[in-house]
Formats: sequence, structure tokens, C-alpha cells
Amino acid sequence: MAKVQRDAGTDLYPVPAVVVSCADKAGKANLIALAWVGTVCSEPPMLSIAVRPARYSHPIIKETREFVVNLPRADQAQAVDVCGTTSGRTQDKFAAAGLTPEPATYVKAPLIKEFPVNIECRVRETLSLGTHDLFLAEIVAVHADEQVLDEAGGLAVEKLKPLAYVDGKYCAVGKVVGSYGFSQK
Repeated sequence: MAKVQRDAGTDLYPVPAVVVSCADKAGKANLIALAWVGTVCSEPPMLSIAVRPARYSHPIIKETREFVVNLPRADQAQAVDVCGTTSGRTQDKFAAAGLTPEPATYVKAPLIKEFPVNIECRVRETLSLGTHDLFLAEIVAVHADEQVLDEAGGLAVEKLKPLAYVDGKYCAVGKVVGSYGFSQK
């Protein structure tokens, strides 16, 4: 198979397509669709999100130092796209996307009721990287619909059917092809 060298770029795919919720000090909530999100630490559990400073949610997260990462199912791609193609400066994204805010347990940012997994986070550090700022955050609570859990209480990918983002396209994820350590058995 011949390979072609491409210009250096953001070609690490797939990445999760998520909607991050935040709320300003007055309690006004906003949503932002993101794909540059990832786990960064096990103990304490931490994740990162990368947000452009020009985005409406950026100063809210920077000031409040908290947010919720909401994981959609693949069949919720349209709601995710609405949150990524409209601005909270001019529109209520919850209403535009047909989503419902629910109170979180530890942060003021709301959960998205319709999404099966919600991860409450508190920012521990912010790194300015260039076009994006990276918010490193500690996970303080995880909420999951019972319907997407396996018998052991873990997330069942075939039930969750998570949404991924690949080079400008939304993709469904859902087939398990192995589990950690299966090559050693």
C-alpha cells in the first residue's frame, strides 16, 4: 500500500463528538459542540477540552472554571451539529437543538437530559496553545443512563452507540472488536 505524505495537521481520528455545557455567573447556560476532547489522567480522573478563545463559551468556562461534557448517541448527531453551527451569543442552543437542561450535582453548568452520559468537570489548569486553549479538568461526577451500562456497570459501546467525528464527518461507533489484554490470552 503506497502512502502519501500530507502536511502536518490535525489528522488524529476518530475523536469523540460531544456537547459541552457551561453557565455564566448569572446562571445563563450555553452549549458548544467539540471534538477535541480526551482523557488525560486516571488518578485523579481528568479530561481535557480544547476551545477557541473567540467562542462564546470560552470566557464562561475560563471565568467559572467548570463545565459538563455530555456524550451523545450517534442518532443525536443533528443536535450536536446545531450546537456546533449556531452561536449562543444570538440564540438559546438548548431550544434550537431541542435539548433539556438538568441540574448537575457539583457544578452550576447543566447536564443535557437527552444525552446518555454527562461528565461534571472543574478546571484545574488552562494552557494557551495557539488557536485553542486547553482546559485540563478534574472529573467530579459521572451520570449515565442505566440503559447504556453493561452487567458490571461499565459503559456498553453497543448500547451507547457513541458519536465520533472524522475529518468533518459524524460517524457511529458501536462494534466491539476486542477488549484490553485480549491479545495476551
